[in-house]
Amino acid sequence: MTTHNWPANVPGTAVTFINIFEISADHLDAFITEWEQRAALMSTKPGFIDSRLHRAHRSTTRFQLVNVSHWTSREAWEAGTADPEFRKRTRAVQQDSRVPVTSSRGLYDVVVEFSAERSEP
Repeated sequence: MTTHNWPANVPGTAVTFINIFEISADHLDAFITEWEQRAALMSTKPGFIDSRLHRAHRSTTRFQLVNVSHWTSREAWEAGTADPEFRKRTRAVQQDSRVPVTSSRGLYDVVVEFSAERSEP
C-alpha cells in the first residue's frame, strides 16, 4: 500500500469538485441526460481534467447521484463555472419545479491518498 499526505489549499494545484444530488429515482434518467449536456460543455473549458457521475445502487439511497470532477486549479474551475451558458443551464435545473433536485457541492483537496501496492514484474 502506498500512502501520500498532501497539503491542502495550495493555489494553482489540482482540485476535486464534488456535487451530491438528492433527487427522486423517478427523475434520474431525465436529469442524467441534462447533466451529460452540462458536463460536455464543461469538458471544453481550460483546466478541465475529467468528470464522473455516480449513480446509487438502491433507489432508497438519499443521494442518488454523486458527481466527482477534477480541475487543474481552483481558478480554472471558477472560470469554467462562470460561463454564461453553463450558468443558464444550471439555473434552469434549479428552477424546474417538475423535478425537485437538492444539491450540495464544494471543492476539495486530496489530503490523504491510499492505493494498492503493485508488484513489479
